[in-house]
Amino acid sequence: MRAIRTALAPPGSRSGAFTLIELLAVLAIIAVLLAIAAPRYFGSLDRAKEAVLKEDLYQMRDAIGKYYGDRGKYPDSLQTLVTDRYLRQVPADPITGSGATWIIIPPEDPDAGGVYDVRSGAPGRASNGTPYAEW
Repeated sequence: MRAIRTALAPPGSRSGAFTLIELLAVLAIIAVLLAIAAPRYFGSLDRAKEAVLKEDLYQMRDAIGKYYGDRGKYPDSLQTLVTDRYLRQVPADPITGSGATWIIIPPEDPDAGGVYDVRSGAPGRASNGTPYAEW
């Protein structure tokens, strides 16, 4: 390809290098493509975290319900669900990145156990406008 380019170029011209204008044009095209793609990428990350949070809450609430159905009382802590093999592990809240931020809702009767429901302890609001703490 280089032999063809040099054969067609007029004598004394530099045909093997890119000009500054060509490089700037390529960089401008790349910048426009990134400006279009970046917001979609970060938005999809947030939606994925919200989907994982919904699934984690569903699984923990399901395990709490099964524990209550088997034992007649609610578990004392989330770790009880792990030790009694209702969960493999307490999942980390995908929004905060920590398993220690779950908000434990106790039952109305204190003798019935310690964990009636669980909610996210993440600050802020979801993409639909509801606070994470209400999920």
